[in-house]
Amino acid sequence: MNSRHDGGLSRARIASTLGILTLAVTADVAFAQLPGTQVPGGCDVPATQRTSNTGCYLTATLPLPELPGGQVYWHVYSFSSRAEADNAARQPATIVVESLNTVWLFAIGDATWQTGTGHRVARIGPLPVQPAKRYTARFMEAVFPPGQGLQTAVHRHSGPEAWYVVSGAQCLRTPDAMKVLRSGESGFVESGPPMMLTGIGPDIRRALVLVLHDADRPWMTVTTDWRPAASCPDK
Repeated sequence: MNSRHDGGLSRARIASTLGILTLAVTADVAFAQLPGTQVPGGCDVPATQRTSNTGCYLTATLPLPELPGGQVYWHVYSFSSRAEADNAARQPATIVVESLNTVWLFAIGDATWQTGTGHRVARIGPLPVQPAKRYTARFMEAVFPPGQGLQTAVHRHSGPEAWYVVSGAQCLRTPDAMKVLRSGESGFVESGPPMMLTGIGPDIRRALVLVLHDADRPWMTVTTDWRPAASCPDK
């Protein structure tokens, strides 16, 4: 009797456990498909309101009624003070951002754009933009812990995404390519293809991020029609 009774309880417990596991798996899948849910901050929370030392946070948005003629670049300068950067930013399509313990001046301009002060860190481009009535430059900071414990959801952008890696390393996967950027390097990906971004290596990945997107379309769309088959390198 005890044996049969215990067996009945075991079957009930198994059925209950399977039900809980099914709900958990379903919840995890749905959770992973929401914008930025695998990354604290989701790239939407302002950096001034961050509640975690890691994640992706919004540092600034810059409306651009029109882009410069010809090729388009993201110019990145660093400054020793906010006042010096503000003085240098008195030009169209520029903005000052305090991020990752540094004062930055960001500009969207042609290949010849420059400012007479500050330290030129990077010129990233030419960015592959498409015709649009209006663009918005969306600037973010991303901090991923060492290893591959943090990654973005699979997503698309309505404009190119670009990075300058301040420290550590990152791995970008798309259906056609894998691109690794390390400290001091910059790069970009065109709009359209699904992508996943992962921090890699033994050091904290800190990066400046730009999505230059069509102002009349969402800057990011999460998708479920692709998953990366290839693994990122460990470092």
